[in-house]
Amino acid sequence: MLSAKELFERRKRRVRTSLRKRSGGKLRLVVSRSNQHIYVQLIDDAEGRTLAQASTLDKDIAAGLKSKSNIEAAKAVGSAIAKKAKAAKIEGDVVFDRGGHLYHGRVKALADAAREAGLKF
Repeated sequence: MLSAKELFERRKRRVRTSLRKRSGGKLRLVVSRSNQHIYVQLIDDAEGRTLAQASTLDKDIAAGLKSKSNIEAAKAVGSAIAKKAKAAKIEGDVVFDRGGHLYHGRVKALADAAREAGLKF
């Protein structure tokens, strides 16, 4: 029987493989989360560099939050990454990489907030 970590890694590989097949050179919006924080990065895989990042560790985002590990915090991080992408003049579609996390709860809230703030994926 597989452990939870092994299942997570298997799901992560499956998601990344499908993203590579359909990304077509688009930027990748990567979400990572822990029990205490949520992180998001906008990565250009062609150049291998991070173009923008946001997390609940950022002081301007964390200042207005009651808790850094709930859906409201994820929404704040999602809108922040969309604003940073616009500030960096990143236009066009991105591919949402949820890693091994299910598209539910904080991950879904972050994606919805980023879409509402103007990011297309």
